[in-house]
Amino acid sequence: QPTECFLSQPEEKQESTVKAKRRKKKKISDVLEKSAPKPGVPADLQNLLSQHFAENRSVIEIEELKLSDSCFLPANDLTHSFSSYLKEICPKWAKLRKNHKEEKSVVMLVICSSALRSLELIKSMTAFKGDCRVLKLFAKHIKIKEQISMLEKGVFHIGVGTPGRVKALVEQDGLCLNSTKYMILDWNWRDQKLRRMMDIPEV
Repeated sequence: QPTECFLSQPEEKQESTVKAKRRKKKKISDVLEKSAPKPGVPADLQNLLSQHFAENRSVIEIEELKLSDSCFLPANDLTHSFSSYLKEICPKWAKLRKNHKEEKSVVMLVICSSALRSLELIKSMTAFKGDCRVLKLFAKHIKIKEQISMLEKGVFHIGVGTPGRVKALVEQDGLCLNSTKYMILDWNWRDQKLRRMMDIPEV
């Protein structure tokens, strides 16, 4: 009997230490609470551009890359849904959509960090987009040749995709940005590793 008691005691201790370890593990929500997301501001993007080009551009060239404040629309103050935010920044969308007849181009380009996030944003803009055509511009399960042929054959109003695929389409002359009036950057959203789009080195 005494030996049985002796054996059962360490097992209880082990269980309690495992529980303690589990409790200590931080949740993503706990980490996010400490660094609450702030709406992106024009200076964030300007700083990012100058940092990126600092190594291979002269001071004058970097100065030329700077965008004036009039190029920027107000950021989503995080109280809006995606659709209501788009309605606010683009009140004349119905007219723009009606007048857009060009192939190989989109009026609005939404850039986010992953294919799953792209699909999420497409679903959440239903109230804004109405009956206009939206094109998925990401690599997951979609070949670049398919996207190029779709852009050549039809008229699309909104493109939602990832930086890598959008860049590849522009470089291969599959996507023309001449008639693009709005570019939305999904700035504050974080993935499972808590990275924003701009925290990913490849971006």
